[in-house]
Amino acid sequence: MSNLIVIVEDEEDILELIEYSLNKEGFETIGFLNTKNVKNLLEEEKVDLIIMDRNLPGVEGSEFVAKLRNEGISTPVIYLSAKNSEANIEEGFLSGGDDYITKPFNMKELIFRIKAILKRTNPLSNLKELVYKDIVLGLEARTVTINNEKIDLTKLEFDLLLTLVQNQNIVLDRDYLLEHVWGNDEVYQDRTVNVAINRLKEKIDPTKEKDYIKSVRGVGYTIS
Repeated sequence: MSNLIVIVEDEEDILELIEYSLNKEGFETIGFLNTKNVKNLLEEEKVDLIIMDRNLPGVEGSEFVAKLRNEGISTPVIYLSAKNSEANIEEGFLSGGDDYITKPFNMKELIFRIKAILKRTNPLSNLKELVYKDIVLGLEARTVTINNEKIDLTKLEFDLLLTLVQNQNIVLDRDYLLEHVWGNDEVYQDRTVNVAINRLKEKIDPTKEKDYIKSVRGVGYTIS
């Protein structure tokens, strides 16, 4: 699954440009024009990285990050700021920043630095394959093989299987699967998840002998 990056930037055109560029690189992004709702999101979602401006309305960016660090939130932070003096940069690192880029900035450099930090802090993002019993998921080519036999899955079926495998032994309810597999921009009905699970089962276990995916009545689905 793609890394989730939060961008806090009060200039809307810069925010949109960063979101567009990171989405093209395969990252998932959520943008904010101020820090108001950022902490709530960090408590609700697994955020892999924050790109933080400092000249923000309300709370200054480095003060906000210092508060996060005091509360035990260790999500990596790259400052992207017009505050470019040596003292400013030192302040950024001392407040809990992991990197500091001054404006005007080069988008390619920002992307390289993002990838470098994610490589250090989120080694799973560099994983080439995920193995569950006799199923091998190729994460780069998005392939699935079972006993070395290639199984053709749709994008949605691959994402569904990957999400289940990444959350082994956890019962995932339908709302969780709709949010993390289908996303917010899809139209779905009550039986959307059930139908997709049944199609996936048909493809990975046509003889119903292996029973990879178990349904927990009234709750959801699990792989264990």
